[in-house]
Amino acid sequence: MCDLDLLPQTAPRSSSMKKLRRTLSDSLSRIALKKDDNGLEEICFTKMSTRNCQGMESVIKHLDTIPEDKKVRVQRTQSGFEPFEKPASQVKRVHSENNACISFKSASAGKESPKVRRHSSPSSPTSPKFGKADSYEKLEKLGEGSYATVYKGKSKVNGKLVALKVIRLQEEEGTPFTAIREASLLKGLKHANIVLLHDIIHTKETLTLVFEYVHTDLCQYMDKHPGGLQPDNVKLFLFQLLRGLAYIHQGYILHRDLKPQNLLISDTGELKLADFGLARAKSVPSHTYSNEVVTLWYRPPDVLLGSTEYSTCLDMWGVGCIFVEMIQGVAAFPGMKDIQDQLERIFLILGTPNEDSWPGVHSLPHYKPDRFVLYGSKNLRQAWNKLGHVNHAEDLASKLLQCFPKNRLSALAALTHHYFSDLPPRLWELSDMSSIFTVPNVKLQPEAGDSMRVFGRNNSHGKLLSSMKH
Repeated sequence: MCDLDLLPQTAPRSSSMKKLRRTLSDSLSRIALKKDDNGLEEICFTKMSTRNCQGMESVIKHLDTIPEDKKVRVQRTQSGFEPFEKPASQVKRVHSENNACISFKSASAGKESPKVRRHSSPSSPTSPKFGKADSYEKLEKLGEGSYATVYKGKSKVNGKLVALKVIRLQEEEGTPFTAIREASLLKGLKHANIVLLHDIIHTKETLTLVFEYVHTDLCQYMDKHPGGLQPDNVKLFLFQLLRGLAYIHQGYILHRDLKPQNLLISDTGELKLADFGLARAKSVPSHTYSNEVVTLWYRPPDVLLGSTEYSTCLDMWGVGCIFVEMIQGVAAFPGMKDIQDQLERIFLILGTPNEDSWPGVHSLPHYKPDRFVLYGSKNLRQAWNKLGHVNHAEDLASKLLQCFPKNRLSALAALTHHYFSDLPPRLWELSDMSSIFTVPNVKLQPEAGDSMRVFGRNNSHGKLLSSMKH
């Protein structure tokens, strides 16, 4: 079950918003590059504590001001960053309304991250290098949001396709908080089912996050194959989603914005969690989160009712909604009006909650018993008949779509559900960076009407990597 009770119940005071933005913006400008003895570029991040830094991200300092014993060395390669040596137990994050700060454990003396040489290092001083704005060529615009534009691009260093998320910086406002969160979290995450952050480029006008290029997303995939996906493919997509979530949840991170648009699908069928702009570390404290997270259709009833005391259970409700949508071919709870309408759609199927079925529901800010019709709970297959066509699918969905947050299945527990019992056992033995498609006989099946072509070959559009939709 979800680990809501693991969270402390006290909250720090947040700094003033203006000062916080200035501090965050300044911190990004202090990125230090250094050549090691082998001529390889490195980025050095310092150890810091959460003391006196409420609302700040990890501070980046010049190398010449950092004592050698305080440095954590991260080797930069063509394919991205090597991970920080950061056990989950050492990650702490202090939350204010819009920010947080991370305390990283320094590498122990004489114990550095293994060095990975570049496959090809430009020898000329004028050759393109990582970390430079002119190292990437923009090929086409994929989309534009409120604070960022995403382009399909190409690396001049290694020729690989990339997605360039160009975030506009305003002098008075500084760097957008969502960009700070996304860069800070993704640089420490390395998993086959999480989008890879290759590079970060900071100039006076923009902050550019360079991601691996993934050509579509689950929303586009389902639009292309209406009426519900092939059941075996649903199982593989759901397994990968749970695998990625289990990884970040074990690292004390919540995604907070699960929806099909934020689940990228590669041309081989690999699913990757993306858009960590709303993500938060969850280790401290639980009741300072904003409840304005997650697109309405995928928002759990506790958040809709005004609760800000949530944990991994928030993400697991979204998993349940996406699972139903993949099987049935329609959104599970497509609210058309407002929060009241969204809650009505949920209660119509799962039943209107009371203190017996949901202890503490009467204390939630937006819970007004006289505003809701009293519905009894139904079997899920009455609402979504295709759940009854797949072994154990209805049972798994019912354990994810629980109104009472503590009753929702965790990502790790869901991975061991009988629904996945016919998958090869080797899938549970894979290392974090290994794709499930490295296991023999694991592959996507052709979707209905798609049997004569290879998956993904005809899709020429790239995935816009962040908040460009909804």
